[in-house]
Amino acid sequence: MTTSTPETAPGEHRNRRRAWLREHSELGVCVMLLALGALVLTDALTMDVEIAQRGPIGPKTVPVAVGIGLLAVAVILAVDVLRGGRGEAEGGEDIDLSEPADWRTVLLLAGVFLGAAVLIEPLGFPIAGALLFWGAAYALGSRHLDRDPLIAAGLSLFTYVVFNNLLGVPLPGGPLMGVL
Repeated sequence: MTTSTPETAPGEHRNRRRAWLREHSELGVCVMLLALGALVLTDALTMDVEIAQRGPIGPKTVPVAVGIGLLAVAVILAVDVLRGGRGEAEGGEDIDLSEPADWRTVLLLAGVFLGAAVLIEPLGFPIAGALLFWGAAYALGSRHLDRDPLIAAGLSLFTYVVFNNLLGVPLPGGPLMGVL
């Protein structure tokens, strides 16, 4: 039979653990950075590249550097948090944490991104990108139905031309492939 003293009440240990986790919540960011760094390094090191590459810097160099950087930041942040370091809120932050989340906006944005991902192949980037930019503006509160689609189309075409023609990153053109 277990007896509990006032010092070791059954729920007290659980409350102390929750309090410790709440005080060290930045460790969650450390875990995320560690996982992301491991993923980037694994992808970079298993990347299939040709043996005959020009110069000492190949396609693995930047991803390996980014992966190592992510791991280093995760470790440095974890050490800082465990030593008592805390992130401070910005002085000019205007977010009321007592208000509930705006799930309508979140769901609208998620739908817009999902729709763009589904439509990019059949419609091409210029059309899917225009729908993405206009849909995101609408979800975030813009109600200028006369100018927002025009701005979105212009921004999408500009992005397509820059990536496809200037940077050499091929984007699907869709039905506009012959025109652009």
